[in-house]
Amino acid sequence: MQKISKSPGFDVVSSNPALASFASQLFFWAATESDSAAFLSHALPLISQTIESEYLALVQGSRGRWKAIASAGQLRPLPIELLSESLDSGQAVARGDWNLSPLSPQNDNGELLVAYRSRKLASERDQKLSIVLQWLAIALEQVRARHRDKQQIARQSALLDIAAGWTRTLKMDKLLSQLAETATRLLESERSSIFLWDRTTRTLVGRPALGVDGDELRIADDTGIVGQVVHSGQPRRVDADVTADQQEIDRSVDQRLKFQTRSLLCVPLVGKSGELFGAFEVMNKIDGSFTEEDERALIELAAHAAVVLEATDEWEQLAAARRQIADQAEQGVQLIGESPAIKALRSATDRIANTDLAVLILGQNGTGKEVVAQMIHYRSRRRQDPLLAVNCAAIPETLLESELFGHEKGAFTDAREMRRGKFELAARGTLFLDEIGDMSLGGQAKLLRVLEEKIIVRVGGSTPIPTNTRVLAATNQNLGELVRSRRFREDLYFRLNVVTLELPPLCERGEDVLLLAEHFLRAFSARARRRAPKLTAPARKRLLAHAWPGNVRELRNMMERLAYLAPEEQDKIDTADLAFIMSPDAAGPLTLDLPLADATHQFQRQYIQRRIERTRGNMTDAAEQLGLHRSNLYRKMRQLGMDAGEP
Repeated sequence: MQKISKSPGFDVVSSNPALASFASQLFFWAATESDSAAFLSHALPLISQTIESEYLALVQGSRGRWKAIASAGQLRPLPIELLSESLDSGQAVARGDWNLSPLSPQNDNGELLVAYRSRKLASERDQKLSIVLQWLAIALEQVRARHRDKQQIARQSALLDIAAGWTRTLKMDKLLSQLAETATRLLESERSSIFLWDRTTRTLVGRPALGVDGDELRIADDTGIVGQVVHSGQPRRVDADVTADQQEIDRSVDQRLKFQTRSLLCVPLVGKSGELFGAFEVMNKIDGSFTEEDERALIELAAHAAVVLEATDEWEQLAAARRQIADQAEQGVQLIGESPAIKALRSATDRIANTDLAVLILGQNGTGKEVVAQMIHYRSRRRQDPLLAVNCAAIPETLLESELFGHEKGAFTDAREMRRGKFELAARGTLFLDEIGDMSLGGQAKLLRVLEEKIIVRVGGSTPIPTNTRVLAATNQNLGELVRSRRFREDLYFRLNVVTLELPPLCERGEDVLLLAEHFLRAFSARARRRAPKLTAPARKRLLAHAWPGNVRELRNMMERLAYLAPEEQDKIDTADLAFIMSPDAAGPLTLDLPLADATHQFQRQYIQRRIERTRGNMTDAAEQLGLHRSNLYRKMRQLGMDAGEP
């Protein structure tokens, strides 16, 4: 059978109904209150009534500093000398109108029960009255333990909620402010700061730092209590009433912050690798000094803070790298030229870049369609996310769906593992579909479904995957003609053709040829580690006269050859260096080695072919530009041995 231990004074209670009534009421309040101040507001009047005192107080203090935690009756000045005597001796003291006694034998927290003019204590020497003190100590400890438990639960709950919020905060400044606000609230202090340790400059960077320009305080890493903590790795507490501790506070920092530090608690910030990278500090406990419990709470808070601070720092470094890469990429993507068509194209690109509109980019091969797609991406809010390009003409129809949408393991013979498609890889970014006119009708149907529903399903899978990828498409073909000949879906055409950007051929851009030539020549010369040669006037004239069937790509390739192949001592590019300027075609390059009739024949073939390419196969427009009737153009093409395409 379980043995029931007796509480102090059990025998007295059984023979003293008044004391039994007192005990019943005292422990009732102890069981119902979790706040010591509320409990004492009931307990002290009850005790005062029991011992019939004019004034009763529970006093706490040390080293000559005393304060009444709670009191009952008419307020009286405290007898300081008697308080110190009772505290030092650990014994009850009775002198004159005053009776003082330590609350408990150990009395670790320096609490004394002080009574003034107690008739019971003055007239009776009954030892049973000391039981009141024991009961008060027991009841008060129960209340305080319950309060600590509730406070710990509240802190843990708040910490979990706050830590969950921290993980969603990926900006260091905002996170530091949230950490400081949390510590200030949970530890009931006036202010809090986080110091990050810059070992390279031996500096502690404190934020937030109210009252300092930029809300950031920079101090040497050996300054004050914080400096001690980051070097020792040990927590430190500074009590408001300990003179030696107060002398360790760096008052110059207080002056900069326009703040007076009375009490302080500082703990180290240690990362997951064990490296100490800063300190967490709270200042000025609102009610007294910081306790061991506060220290444990801040250490726990700092452990959570260290994890999210490291993660945020890594994320910020990654974000900074992504921003830098995006900035460098944007600087490397330029639409060189001052012709009216290029100015209009740049303006349109700027207007649509930050939208999510589908864009169809048209133009001959080599006019810079991919450059325009890159400009749209790097000037949009998606600039830090992926830009992926897919050449629809280079992917077999059997692999197109897997390439775009991905596949599950075992979906087909060679599917040895799951693979994400371009739509998933370009999530939140941009997908550039080049040569969209060469996509098969089956691929067009699947692409249309994704564009309409914003959902993809991997080949061999059944799980719908949302996608918010922006699609840009490009082609050198006349999609309108393809739609009429049923080689391109009309519904997909209208879905892609929300905004159309048409790039002019290089031969229609006038002086832009020279701007581009000089730009490419400078860039490739820098790569070749040589000084960029200058174009002579005859060379510039020759460049302007050329038809540029390969457009900007042809010009770029030619400038690359010149930069690498021209002798290093050569500082000028003349017409002789441009002998290989003409792009080859089926009839071969136009050279000076042919008889006049053959050269004329070859030139006419090339000239007509380029006119047809410029009009994207529109024979009526080509004939009009050549100054011929359509039937005469076909007749001329047959005479030159060209494929006229119709009788």
